[in-house]
Amino acid sequence: MPQTAASAAREILTGLHDLMASRGSTQAKLDKVVDIIAEAMKSEVCSIYVLRDNALELYATHGLNKGAVHVTRLRMGEGLVGTIAEQGLILNLDEASSHPQYAYRPETGEEDFHSFAGIPIVRREEPIGVLTVQHEDTRRYEDVEIEALQTVAMVLSELLASAGIADGTRGRARDTGAQTLVGLKLVAGMAKGAAVFHQPKVTVEHTVAEDTEAERARVYAAFRKMRDQIDHMTREAEFGVAGEHEEVLETYKMFAYDEGWARRINEAIDSGLTAEAAIERVQQRTRARMQEIDDPLLAERMHDLEDLSNRLMRIVAGRFGTAAQQGLKEDTILIARNLGPAELLDYDRRRLKGVILQEGSLTAHVTIVARAMGVPVVGRIDDIRHIASEGDPILVDGDQGSIVVRPSRAVTHTFDQRMATSQKRRAEFAAIRNKPAETTDGKRVTLMVNAGLSEDVAQLDIVGAEGIGLFRTEFQFLVAATLPGRESQLKLYKEVLDAAGDKPVVFRTLDIGGDKALPYLQDVKDEAENPAMGWRALRLSLDRQALMKAQARALLEAAGGRHLKVMFPMVSEPWEYEEARALFEEQVEWLRKKKRMLPTVTEYGCMLEVPSLAEMLDILLPRLDFLSIGTNDLTQFLFAADRAEPRLAERYDWLSPAILRFLRRIAVQAKEADVPVRVCGEMGGRPLEALALIGIGIENFSITPAAVGPIKAMVRSLDAGEAKKELDRLLAKPPRDLRKTLLAWAKRHDVVLG
Repeated sequence: MPQTAASAAREILTGLHDLMASRGSTQAKLDKVVDIIAEAMKSEVCSIYVLRDNALELYATHGLNKGAVHVTRLRMGEGLVGTIAEQGLILNLDEASSHPQYAYRPETGEEDFHSFAGIPIVRREEPIGVLTVQHEDTRRYEDVEIEALQTVAMVLSELLASAGIADGTRGRARDTGAQTLVGLKLVAGMAKGAAVFHQPKVTVEHTVAEDTEAERARVYAAFRKMRDQIDHMTREAEFGVAGEHEEVLETYKMFAYDEGWARRINEAIDSGLTAEAAIERVQQRTRARMQEIDDPLLAERMHDLEDLSNRLMRIVAGRFGTAAQQGLKEDTILIARNLGPAELLDYDRRRLKGVILQEGSLTAHVTIVARAMGVPVVGRIDDIRHIASEGDPILVDGDQGSIVVRPSRAVTHTFDQRMATSQKRRAEFAAIRNKPAETTDGKRVTLMVNAGLSEDVAQLDIVGAEGIGLFRTEFQFLVAATLPGRESQLKLYKEVLDAAGDKPVVFRTLDIGGDKALPYLQDVKDEAENPAMGWRALRLSLDRQALMKAQARALLEAAGGRHLKVMFPMVSEPWEYEEARALFEEQVEWLRKKKRMLPTVTEYGCMLEVPSLAEMLDILLPRLDFLSIGTNDLTQFLFAADRAEPRLAERYDWLSPAILRFLRRIAVQAKEADVPVRVCGEMGGRPLEALALIGIGIENFSITPAAVGPIKAMVRSLDAGEAKKELDRLLAKPPRDLRKTLLAWAKRHDVVLG
């Protein structure tokens, strides 16, 4: 086997180049191809499977029984070959038969072979075949061998496409009926418009290079042009409020200048590929790596690289226009595999009504930007490119995480009614925006919002919230390419305080680590089976005190001359709170000696998320200025039920008597100690759950901005005294289904729940 992927691929491509241009049948060419690959890789077996009539047919082989050609057929998802095609993944196995998807076909004679590697053959993002190699010995294939096979698979894609023998290369009728698809809720809201694809798909028509140096020059020129475009977009991006978006765009820009990426494309050109094919091969490798990445933050950075690959491909192919450059002509639902943050900023916000992504996630950079723009987004709609056509009418329901392509008149009418109802509800919430959250019997409830981005502060006036009860300072760290320094933090905190004016802001110190790993701090990655219970939040900050000292100074200086509220996350025992508070007070003394302006008042609080802290409240409460209950983590710890585990969803119920009794005990203790207690988390943002919380004595909430209107409407329709009596009764002798019982009570008492 040659020592590098480039030399291995070049050896094979040299043999394939003349073969592809020669006369002869496709079958004869494929028979020769498997011989060339097997010889170059010193492999006992090389086989090509072609997708025909929705089955993968063994079309050519070197090493397996020739009688199995055109006889052996595997359904999509069946066996190793079917799994590769269905999932678009690469398999590299030292013992094929040990894989759970292995399917034995006696006619092939493959029982004599152990090691197995398979590569999908892809055309226009769809599988059209699979290339496999096998050896008698038990071993995993080297990365250089896999990369060589990827290169060959691209050439085979061109050969199969020109022959028109595979599904997807012969043209297929597109379904023109209405279709409803369910995905992932990314940004809430409802929208309708015409389908517009973000970018024209560049199909690699020629894979083998005639002149390697000419292809290299084309790539270098494309890189220069792409970097100029990115520089221009980052300069022109406008949000009205500075902050995290600048960090997101800087991360995106960092990838554009990544020399490692450029080097990998260069190496692919060295193997004999054209510029377009080289970019596509590296992009395919990126997609394969994305499937292997468990860390969502690293995965999102890979998405940014995917977006840049698409941009580079369009430039090198001379296909410059995206839908943004061409201009939106009507209300638009934008469709893309994924979007980089800068890409989204190109669009006319008056016409852009919604976005559908084939991929996407809650932590994606584009999700952060879309939320700031107020554009509903639904992600994980895998088949959208094959189902929707340009101009098709589409309904997007970001609240439910669903879309309807080519809706019927009846469906559109129902959707319009829901949109009108939603607008009416928003109008009703707007009408009470400046009214107090006060129950019918005069109990005042404080409604604040959770935030993590500087532009979130604008929501205070929009929804009529009384302040920010939880500012997640880690968001700045999660979207940054490098560790934010003290000056960067100070700038953000000052902007937030300035924007909030006289409304309070509670800053939670860093809650990183665990499942919030930072790529630039590799040593803080938690490998625990349940990262939520690992080395994170205050545990990490007390260990990495330089991080906490920098944040403390930034917060204290930003609040100079003002009121500062600081909250420590995931406190397990009182000594952790004391140590964190002492660290802050040391920084106060340090800044005082430097004659820096300090806050007029500094309040310290902590989050009760770990159940053990509830047993130490008698010791801790006298030292607290306020207490916040983090219901998300607290509930999963109480029930030993991972909130990310769908099989436990029904057991993760905030209206369980156990959690309500636990919270009531905390509320009573805090009230006796005259310490304000607030619920921060999703529980307080749900009307029925908030009703129960009021009934057990919770009067302060910090919730999402979108939840403020519904919760305020519920509060203003509720008799708090009656709610307390009902909760006392229900918790004294809990019914089998407390949720159902409380819902019936609320309806009888005309409580507004949505």
